[in-house]
Amino acid sequence: MPASIPSPGADSLEIGSLDLRAYGLMIALGVLAAAWLFTRLFTRRGHSPELASSVTVWAVVAGLIGARIYHVITDWKSYQGNWGDAWQIWEGGLGIPGGVIAAAIVLWVFARQRGIPLSDIADSMAPALPLGQAIGRWGNWFNQELYGRPTDLPWALEIDPEHRRLQYLDDEIFHPAFLYECIWNLALVGFLLWAGKRFTLKPGRLFGLYVLGYSLGRLWIETIRVDFASELAGVRVNIWVMLALIVGSVAYLLWGRGGDGDPVSDDPDAENISLES
Repeated sequence: MPASIPSPGADSLEIGSLDLRAYGLMIALGVLAAAWLFTRLFTRRGHSPELASSVTVWAVVAGLIGARIYHVITDWKSYQGNWGDAWQIWEGGLGIPGGVIAAAIVLWVFARQRGIPLSDIADSMAPALPLGQAIGRWGNWFNQELYGRPTDLPWALEIDPEHRRLQYLDDEIFHPAFLYECIWNLALVGFLLWAGKRFTLKPGRLFGLYVLGYSLGRLWIETIRVDFASELAGVRVNIWVMLALIVGSVAYLLWGRGGDGDPVSDDPDAENISLES
């Protein structure tokens, strides 16, 4: 076998008498990292740390529920006859688009009730979300559930037979799709932080860039994935969703774009993060 990335021998971590599900642990670490970055960006816009904490709690709860519902809806065949498993979130299965949509709806209501601009929340979350997603994707590595076509590249990922689809039982190493998405998301974090400093963006545009950037990367990754997924017209459902998000985000970024793209002035008192016109 050529050089490859091994998969973990177990999907849990033993710490003394504790047996922690690695998937849930990585999701938790991702949430903490995203909350930390969101708080830094949100408070720089003049909001209190207490308000940032409230936003984080509502976003996490709504996001987890929405992400699980999205996964179950788009992968419902896996739960036919055994719908009780649909609640076993620790076994894996979170649909990021569903989490973002659910959190956006809840935070829209939250922002209206508190009288704060939704764009302040959205643009502060834009770099934080891919940071959390990049960390959380390592939970898929432990579960051996996000991989691409067979390959002999040096960074190929070993997948145990019990986690392979039937047509790939004779193949041992695959594209590490989870790692590709992790790297893409980290690059997206850097790009969004840079864009927020470099350009004067209208309220909400930074979040639009996040949606566009994430969707482009996820679209490419979905085209190489071979793990089981529901399909529509012979195409993975997530590919259709990413195409819709790309079209929607491009339309949003182009709509009323006057003033976008102007370099930030050299005024030393200017906002450091994501200026708004």
